[in-house]
Amino acid sequence: MGKISDFFVKFAGFIREVGTELRKSEWPSRQELVGSTFMVVFSVVLLGIFIGLSDMVLIKTLKILVTGY
Repeated sequence: MGKISDFFVKFAGFIREVGTELRKSEWPSRQELVGSTFMVVFSVVLLGIFIGLSDMVLIKTLKILVTGY
C-alpha cells in the first residue's frame, strides 16, 4: 500500500510544479496567436498544393515511362 500512496504524493507534487512553471510562462497575445495560426494554416495549404502538384507530375511521368504515352 505504501507504493501506491507514494505514487500519488509524487504525482500531486508533479502537478503543483507544472502549475508553478505554467504561471512563469509568457503567453502570446491574441494578435500574436492569430498571426501564428494564420501562418501555420497558410504554410500547410501551400505544402499541400506543392505535394499534390508533385504527385500529379510524378504520376504523369511514370505513365509516360511505363506505357510510352
